[in-house]
Amino acid sequence: MAFYRSDTIAQGLAFPEGPRWHAERLWFTDQHARAILAMTPTGEVEVIARTEDLPGGLGWLPDGRLLVVFMTQRRLMQLSGDRLVEYADLSAQASFHCNDMVVDALGRTYVGNFGFDLHGGGEVTPAEIIRIDGDGTIEVFAQDVIFPNGSVITPAADTLLVAETFAHRISAFGLDVRGGMAWRRIWADLGEQTPDGICMDAEDALWIASPVTGTVSRVKQGGAVLDQCATRGTPYACMLGGADRRTLYVCTAETDDPAQAVQRMSGRIEQVRVTLPGAGLP
Repeated sequence: MAFYRSDTIAQGLAFPEGPRWHAERLWFTDQHARAILAMTPTGEVEVIARTEDLPGGLGWLPDGRLLVVFMTQRRLMQLSGDRLVEYADLSAQASFHCNDMVVDALGRTYVGNFGFDLHGGGEVTPAEIIRIDGDGTIEVFAQDVIFPNGSVITPAADTLLVAETFAHRISAFGLDVRGGMAWRRIWADLGEQTPDGICMDAEDALWIASPVTGTVSRVKQGGAVLDQCATRGTPYACMLGGADRRTLYVCTAETDDPAQAVQRMSGRIEQVRVTLPGAGLP
């Protein structure tokens, strides 16, 4: 087992989340500062857009359009020029705030949601994963998912992996030719870990950020921990990027409380070089 320790490359953020590697930069949302940001490998951060709602997950359609989740409005937005316009209204399908998402190579988008009032102390309640097709069709892809969060589509494009944060597991969903669910199974039970953001490497292992345990672990199917990374702040999400996809970027912060996050501005992007490159569709 390898043990890594990350270094800070960017700081002064409120609550960085949803990291994606795209067009030679790390893209992410600063959720409680309501912004979409992109960072070069040397740490220069650019504001791509300001958002009127809390921004969640990011993804790109095959034609290059950027999508972002508007969490409390339960909408999926697209960046058109310098404006964010509605791509899909998910308020009829999502039982609470929308969250992370992933887009497949054909432009089908899979969006999770909280299912309950997390910051208001609500009882954990199952949620849905919603699929939005390229033609605008909106369907519930899966039900009874416990806080569906970080998501990855495998390199073969036949499986969607989803972190079920408060079920302490990664679940796998087989994808049929339409992008519907062909089967469902537990990919890994994670014990006390609360998987938030995830990313896949070239050996089909997942790097998993777990804020409650404060760990970033590389895990293989079945749940065995292969490697670990220590971070300065509490880790919430991670992504493999860089020119060779062997830089592990970790989004960290000292709090996920909306008011405290904006006051403390303790959010960081941390990084470390790892052995295996990234794979799959983040």
